Amino acid sequence: MKRLLALLMVLGLVAAACGDDGDDSEPAADEDSTTPAVTEDDAPAEAAPSDDDMMLDELNVAYFLEWPTANQVAQAEETYDEALGLTVNWIPFASGGDMAQAIKAGDIDISYSQGLTPFANFVTGGSDLLLVGVAVSYADADNCVAHPDYGVTADNAAETLAGQSIYTPLGNVTHFKLLKMLEHLGVDTSTVELIQSEGGPAAVAALDSGAVAMACAFGGAVNQMIANGGNLVMTGSEQEAIGIRVFDIISTTGTFAAEHPDVLTTFLQVTEDANVAYNDDRAPFIDTIAGAAGMDREPTIALLDAFSFPERDVQLSEAWLGGTVQQVMKDQMDFFVAQGEIASALPSYDDFVDTSFLEAVN
Repeated sequence: MKRLLALLMVLGLVAAACGDDGDDSEPAADEDSTTPAVTEDDAPAEAAPSDDDMMLDELNVAYFLEWPTANQVAQAEETYDEALGLTVNWIPFASGGDMAQAIKAGDIDISYSQGLTPFANFVTGGSDLLLVGVAVSYADADNCVAHPDYGVTADNAAETLAGQSIYTPLGNVTHFKLLKMLEHLGVDTSTVELIQSEGGPAAVAALDSGAVAMACAFGGAVNQMIANGGNLVMTGSEQEAIGIRVFDIISTTGTFAAEHPDVLTTFLQVTEDANVAYNDDRAPFIDTIAGAAGMDREPTIALLDAFSFPERDVQLSEAWLGGTVQQVMKDQMDFFVAQGEIASALPSYDDFVDTSFLEAVN
């Protein structure tokens, strides 16, 4: 509970995507402790940690409110708790960067639907994070919306956005998409002011005020800004056509994965079962998902229409964890280096993806 109380205090802060350099992890439970305290004759060497030593009392999982996902049926019905034999605490976060900060601090065991970009930012900075699955793929559910008074279109963005302010998260995939889009549209980014977002409702308010030419967000905030009269400068499909892929991941730490492989595999198994059931027929699950996401039914359906939940075999294919996800991380970090957002990228991100747990799923 001390961890949980500390975490709730953290949630009041807006963490920078790359964070500060604190302690990366809790002490490893399998740390070598076999050296005798005195001599072999005086005292026996300590045994390796037993199963009881490695057991968890509860599992802390990070997720997003107002971000409906297929696995939330299992969340709401406590299927995870039953399968794991643990109390699973689902703790809402405002951003993937905040998730990374909390998992780095040891307050979170698994992040569900964390953005790929903050994950890549943190491992680039040396954090002990590990990608073990793909949560959701989406293109139109994460985008930038222009204020109608500015008349911004794809054709005239280079002129209409010059010298303007854009409200956006920084250091996540929304930020990456924005920069790639501006580059493609020929916008001189040195003339554009980027204002750090404080979340979806704040993005809606910023655009409604007319103080910014464009606001970027994900989830229901995008739909709300469009409903309020804003327009998309580029659709999700148009962004995908220029190489922008948008998806969220399931992550943990290397330490947690090494100490609790069965917990991780079971978590992924329950998630897989929920995805398969949803993909077969989502109709019976809409209301349950809406309730778990803290949303009304119609906005939930609107977001789910923009989402897909890849199953095990798809995730393990070359198009995903077989190589593409690793390359997307590399491409994103190299792009941020070129933009002056970070100092350097890693040569490869292969070591931060482990498919062994997903491979054990039926």
